[in-house]
Amino acid sequence: MKKLLLAICCLVLANSTSLAQDKDVFAIRHILIDQVAAWNSGSIDGYMKGYWNSDSLLFIGSKGPRYGYQATLKRYKEAYPDAAHMGKLTTHIKSMDRLSNDYYFIVGSWALTRDAGNVDGSYTLLIRKIKGEWVIVCDHSS
Repeated sequence: MKKLLLAICCLVLANSTSLAQDKDVFAIRHILIDQVAAWNSGSIDGYMKGYWNSDSLLFIGSKGPRYGYQATLKRYKEAYPDAAHMGKLTTHIKSMDRLSNDYYFIVGSWALTRDAGNVDGSYTLLIRKIKGEWVIVCDHSS
């Protein structure tokens, strides 16, 4: 009887852990979907809501690393000054790995279809749960 009770407890615990992970994956995917929607509506400010609003945010692009939310926002606004340069964004998650209860690592691809010329590339994101909210703390896009 004890073995049966232990097995049931283990099953319940494993299932609840799986449900928590599913909830986290859903929340993170929702952030990324919201970013695409904001971008495609022409809102860089809305797109930035997925990022950690901190001086410690790290963004690595073609011009090297930049630290801070404001520096990243400024870079996006300089690189994409209007709807023609922003175009329409599509993304594809290739892998999403849980590193711990508070961290996920994502590898994906992105593409912009635009009048100013189509561009595409790859990205890696480090997502962290801070004060109960998932945010992008590091973005390497190329």
